[in-house]
Amino acid sequence: MAASGRAVRSNSKSTGMNVDMSEVWQPREKVPKDRSVRLRVMPEQSNDYRVVVFGAGGVGKSSLVLRFVRGTFRESYIPTIEDTYRQVISCNKQVCTLQITDTTGSHQFPAMQRLSISKGHAFILVYSITSRQSLEELKPIFDEIAEIKSEMEGIPTMLVGNKCDETNREVPQREGAELAKKWNCAFLETSAKTNYNVKELFQELLQLEKRRTMSLQLETKKTKSQKRKEKLKGKCTVM
Repeated sequence: MAASGRAVRSNSKSTGMNVDMSEVWQPREKVPKDRSVRLRVMPEQSNDYRVVVFGAGGVGKSSLVLRFVRGTFRESYIPTIEDTYRQVISCNKQVCTLQITDTTGSHQFPAMQRLSISKGHAFILVYSITSRQSLEELKPIFDEIAEIKSEMEGIPTMLVGNKCDETNREVPQREGAELAKKWNCAFLETSAKTNYNVKELFQELLQLEKRRTMSLQLETKKTKSQKRKEKLKGKCTVM
């Protein structure tokens, strides 16, 4: 028996050819016991619609997303590095996945931010109406989106003034609307706490998409009885 790791040459009488077994057989690579890195990665589907949420820390980005996806609200502030949530929606009358990326509120991960922008289809830019500074911090983010995407026209973008239930307002509604007009994007004020305009925010964002028909409502096939009822609806019966 040949020693392990040495090339074994076999003569084939039927063909008269020499076969180098080192080219045919290779030792298997050892599979690492911990496969958590592979299993943690979820492959993106081709029909995923990726929405990226940007904003300073504490403006309520995570609260808006969680209120929309899960219908919950948390009072405590927990800093986010990056979380992704998925919701089933309708795209061109087909089922697809709305993938919402909730980004970090700090500027510690510029490479991650640029990657999120390059992969994003639509953007939500959130500030708190109680903090003028949080509105100012959105301006370089918008500039970076415009730089990476080259052309903002046709890219759904929402400027959102969150925490409109608060009384200590620093940013007037008119100022947010004027900035949105300057950026050529849509504008809404919301409250994740009271669930004000949260669903409307995502509905309007999807309606801004002109390359395909997007909807939060899934179209389901109607049964024969439902079709019959719709057909009879509006007709009167003469007795």
